[in-house]
Amino acid sequence: MSHNSTAEARTALEGAYDLIIELQPRLDELRTEVTLKGDDTPVTAADKLVQNQVEEYLRGRLDDLTFVGEEDEAGWHEEPTGWVAVVDPIDGTENFASSLPEWGTAVAIFKDGEHAASMIALPELGKRLITGDEVSYRQSRITAFSSGISEELVRQISETPQSRLFGAAVYNLYNVVTGRLAQFVNPVGAFSWDLLAGLQLALEHGCKVTVDGKDYTGWYLDPGVKYAVDIRRP
Repeated sequence: MSHNSTAEARTALEGAYDLIIELQPRLDELRTEVTLKGDDTPVTAADKLVQNQVEEYLRGRLDDLTFVGEEDEAGWHEEPTGWVAVVDPIDGTENFASSLPEWGTAVAIFKDGEHAASMIALPELGKRLITGDEVSYRQSRITAFSSGISEELVRQISETPQSRLFGAAVYNLYNVVTGRLAQFVNPVGAFSWDLLAGLQLALEHGCKVTVDGKDYTGWYLDPGVKYAVDIRRP
């Protein structure tokens, strides 16, 4: 990826982060406006507001953008050419709707099939990580697991002395990248908007990443498909 494309994408992400912070008072008001989707997962009015606002903002800064967002299938089936943004407006919606602070926004930007820049924002915790940011790494023995329960997940938790379930992939990914977790495992699977930004940041910061049991090197993940992942600090 060219330096110019990465710089352009990073600038767009910095602006998107500022936008999300500005939206916080309104998001807090919308926490309780919850409906259930067909898979029985919640979506709030805040999810939709963040997605719409971030899409509008990014379209104004990245020409001919293909926008892939969790809450609207419009961009899911488009060819990922030119500028592409993959966005989870609020990951950890169950936490968000319960007024827990462990939720976040994830944005991954690609240009012509190659990663340009990514962001994880944890607004209520005052944390963000964007491609190119410096990180002071911490140390941890804790492994976080996805909150979707399966027999395989139960088996792995039973064999892991220090395990946690936080209920938000972007929160887990941020903490693995920064060393506050040693590992994040999701054997059940998550969607591209949950994962892409965090996986790209994990690669940037030297983590070992596997997707569906294969070493991950940064390729684009198709939307609407679940991927099992394992990310760990070196």
